Amino acid sequence: MTDVVVPVTTKKDWTSDQEVRWCPGCGDYSILTAVQMLMPELGAKREDTVFVSGIGCSSRFPYYMNTYGMHSIHGRAPAVATGLAVSRPDLHVWVITGDGDALSIGGNHLLHALRRNVNITIILFNNQIYGLTKGQYSPTSETGKVTKSTPFGSLDHPYNPVSLAIGAEATFVARTHDMDRKHMMETFRAAYQHQGAALVEVYQNCNVFNDGAFEQILSKDARPQMLISLDHGQPIRFGPEGEHGVVFDNGAARVVDVAEVGEESLLVHDAHRPDPSLAFALSRLATGPTTPTPIGVFRDVERPDYGSLVNQQVSAATDAKGPGDLAELLTSGSTWSVG
Repeated sequence: MTDVVVPVTTKKDWTSDQEVRWCPGCGDYSILTAVQMLMPELGAKREDTVFVSGIGCSSRFPYYMNTYGMHSIHGRAPAVATGLAVSRPDLHVWVITGDGDALSIGGNHLLHALRRNVNITIILFNNQIYGLTKGQYSPTSETGKVTKSTPFGSLDHPYNPVSLAIGAEATFVARTHDMDRKHMMETFRAAYQHQGAALVEVYQNCNVFNDGAFEQILSKDARPQMLISLDHGQPIRFGPEGEHGVVFDNGAARVVDVAEVGEESLLVHDAHRPDPSLAFALSRLATGPTTPTPIGVFRDVERPDYGSLVNQQVSAATDAKGPGDLAELLTSGSTWSVG
């Protein structure tokens, strides 16, 4: 048997002929470019790649990829993608969603796709606002957020998408942001290579309805002091001179000065740790995108994916009982005649 030869592609091959219709300056452009540039590096085939989205600004994404795709129903992209991934395990299935699409009407679908470990790669654009419907607060908007739908300020406590995913025991959870194309590409690459459900939260600026939501941690001057890079097997430290670090004690992660505690006290990141408690603690390190915030891969563990288990079960049943008979199935059990 000879190896399958994958044709060499370029970004242009993965770019559709559709006009990109996002607001000028939107962070979505950066994410789209990162994915289009990454796909040739992955050695992927366009005919084996599918992008499924729900409803929202981010959900226009499939139109701009020269692959198979589906712009589906609000919040239901994980359900559509689950059916596709289970029935066609030969395909690479991506889900493109936003904080409103995934965490409000689609929250239940997202949780169960992660819990079941369906073999899909989910990119969650988080701009902390509803952009497509013109600026209502979303499940990730901060408490007190004044919007068209909350003129006196939101009373809701916001979701932390990374904490939510880890709580659902997702096998791969990461965070990146739209101001660093290289970091996005490497994070998306790791998610793509993971067998099972992978969720990547992307901090994405909506320059029309929520401009500057991440300015306190993502401005050029702020990044060295505010972004905590998670690198597997490395002590967690940050700052222009690496003067800050993270320790783990009493079940919680906290930021410290390395000079005060010593480097030997720093937490060494273990993305492959089966117990999700450490990854969860890191996800709670920042109270919002206003304090030092971890980015990178929080969790990357192995567990059989849902589609493989389903297909194994079907094969076992077929081996035991032989091919099924559809007519017999339809007329079995309690049946009746009408007329």
